[in-house]
Amino acid sequence: MHFTLYSRSYCHLCQDMHDALLRLQPPGVIFTVDVIDIDQAGDPALLARYDELVPVLFADLADPELCHYHLDEAKIRALLVK
Repeated sequence: MHFTLYSRSYCHLCQDMHDALLRLQPPGVIFTVDVIDIDQAGDPALLARYDELVPVLFADLADPELCHYHLDEAKIRALLVK
């Protein structure tokens, strides 16, 4: 399982979501998280899309976002049991 978290370096909600996501990792289940700082990515479209929404979490970038602002634990737990 792989997650992508769009964030900002100075955003406490972003750090909170990242920490909460890592706490949900069950024993024996390994997942990775790419944290992409929208300010440092150098992509104006990315910045425009997520500017006021960070943190934004995806499991698959082709699918809709899982959540933004706060972690949706129910969605994450459902993904992890698949």
